[in-house]
Amino acid sequence: MNDILLFTLLTLGLLGLFLAVVLYFVAQKFKVIEDPNIDLVEDVLPKANCGGCGFPGCRNFAEVSVAAANEKQSLEGLNCPVGGNEVMKQVAAILKLEVAEKEPMIAVVRCNGSFANSPAKVQYEGPKSCAFAHQLYAGEGGCQFGCLGLGDCVVSCDFDAIHISPLTGLPVVNDKCVSCGACVKACPRGIIELRPKGKKDRRIFVSCVNKEKGGPAKKNCSVACIGCLKCQQVCPYDAITIENNLAYIDFEKCKLCRKCVEVCPTDAIHELNFPPRKPKNDDGTEQAKQLKVDATASAASAGSQNLS
Repeated sequence: MNDILLFTLLTLGLLGLFLAVVLYFVAQKFKVIEDPNIDLVEDVLPKANCGGCGFPGCRNFAEVSVAAANEKQSLEGLNCPVGGNEVMKQVAAILKLEVAEKEPMIAVVRCNGSFANSPAKVQYEGPKSCAFAHQLYAGEGGCQFGCLGLGDCVVSCDFDAIHISPLTGLPVVNDKCVSCGACVKACPRGIIELRPKGKKDRRIFVSCVNKEKGGPAKKNCSVACIGCLKCQQVCPYDAITIENNLAYIDFEKCKLCRKCVEVCPTDAIHELNFPPRKPKNDDGTEQAKQLKVDATASAASAGSQNLS
């Protein structure tokens, strides 16, 4: 009996030793050695895991960045929108590379179909989901392109950077926006766009995505773009294109001159964070300039009288 037990134990021991040796060689054959820079890059990232960089999480972004640095010696096309230029400089320093600074971006809501501008014609009763409602009807105001106001963009945002205004029923983006793009992906109607914050946070954009002709568009929303071409005609920088009855301002070409804003007949073009315009005379000249001219003329007249 003891001999049988001893033989069994010996057999199991030898089998275990054999399997251990096999596992060791298999592990050596298929082991993956990670670049230590991956951990270093991950440590400087904001740990938001928002996907704004285009990858599933910060760890994956770190892996891709290190691989790109090893293969191409470049970080071109890679960017962490949450960390911005400062974080990308740290990443580049770890990888002993240089990285070009990128202009900060912010989410912009390209719809002005508020309660006042697009009064409700029907009442929606159903799940509070834009994605669901989008499949059912055009919207309470009748615009099939406009904001549904049910807050999918709000739910998607991890940074508390967007909310639905109770006064207008439209999304409002605040300074917490990190341009991760989650709200852009969440909107089933594509009315949210990432655009440069601009110098002094000044931006100009067409706040409409309605592709209907002028009549139907205005019927559902009083401030809809009607594709009248006036903005395109006055733009000195060729920054405005008209396609499918809708104007679009190319932010890379736009110089923020605001000429398009002045001529838009429906106020569909929005200007943000600009100083108030100077009032104009009936002939279109600025009152401030005219006052300066009048003052100069008065001073000259007074001087002539004193000389005489």
